[in-house]
Amino acid sequence: MLRTINKIGVFLLFVCFLSCKKQTNIVVKNTLDVPRSSENVVLTKAFLQVESLKNIGIKNTTTEKLEVVQLVDVDGDGKMDELLFQPKVESNSKTTYAVVTVTEQEQPNSEEWCYSRFVPERTDDYTWENDKVAFRMYGPTAQKMIEDRVPGGTLSSGIDGWLKRVSYPIINKWYAENDEHPGAYHKDTGEGLDNFHVGVSRGIGGLAIKGKDTYHFSKNYTAWKTITTGPLRTSFYLKFADWKVEDQTVTEYKIITLDKGSNLSKIETFITGADKVSVGLTLHDQKGKVDVNQEQGWMSYWEPLQDSEIGTGIVINDNDFLGQETYIVEEKDLCNAYAHVKVNNNKVTHYAGFGWKKAGEFTTAAKWKAYLKDFKNKLEHPLLVELK
Repeated sequence: MLRTINKIGVFLLFVCFLSCKKQTNIVVKNTLDVPRSSENVVLTKAFLQVESLKNIGIKNTTTEKLEVVQLVDVDGDGKMDELLFQPKVESNSKTTYAVVTVTEQEQPNSEEWCYSRFVPERTDDYTWENDKVAFRMYGPTAQKMIEDRVPGGTLSSGIDGWLKRVSYPIINKWYAENDEHPGAYHKDTGEGLDNFHVGVSRGIGGLAIKGKDTYHFSKNYTAWKTITTGPLRTSFYLKFADWKVEDQTVTEYKIITLDKGSNLSKIETFITGADKVSVGLTLHDQKGKVDVNQEQGWMSYWEPLQDSEIGTGIVINDNDFLGQETYIVEEKDLCNAYAHVKVNNNKVTHYAGFGWKKAGEFTTAAKWKAYLKDFKNKLEHPLLVELK
């Protein structure tokens, strides 16, 4: 009888241990009066108080559904440093998520919306995209072709835009079609096209430094490294050869990040040789309109583009936005709208991207400018994350 009572006591203690075991929750708070659903929350091992992120799942405690997550090895040492997910939080409210242990098979599957890669089959582009937009920059082979007067090269450190109007990935598809039928991605068959001219302009957010009278900029990137691709983020590194602004030598490399749901890439430039830089939007044939709100921290250019219209834009931290110049000269590709940005500890951060009217989301200049303002407001009031 005593032995039976002891067994019952042990069992009850075990049940109590299971029922009383604390669950780790994450509370995500939105302080703005707009709902938010397309912003990455970044969780680290230190924040979650775990030794590994490998089998961590994030479950919505209301819906009991697991969220799509992405693990990122930031420093390339083979160990995952960050876990990303995109919470859904109504205006002025909170959403609670449970940190759970899951197997790889239990994690929800998702399309690799955020993708980037080096493209040796098209000279040496580096191209990136998400579910909204796509971009590319040009490498040393494309530069050498221009210098050697070989047809097909490109000499530019400006940022090109690929105008897509579908959410699914198009990079590999368009390059494959272009290999089979040269020029294929210059025609819109329902997915979009490449009809955005860059040349030596700054394109969509390329960097320059003004000397006494003119703007100077680097040539093509010289080295690259993909950091991550996945359902929620792509990020990569580009290095540039040292370049001159009159007698001053400039060193430069970038880390560019594009998240799911965003029309703007985050561009972090690590630079020496300047205390301020200028980031530009090409003016093409100057038929568009430049709008600037330095107090709110954004610059926009809305223009006609063949049978449609496009808005390009830059967002900058308020305290770093030093001024603006609409620079017009005889050479078409050197005409850019420039935002002057302060360099802090050899680093500049800005956001640059576009909204194409045919994609359906930004059909007027007013809607595009409202997006830039809203984007900046969310940067200033990030989602607040607390571990419970």
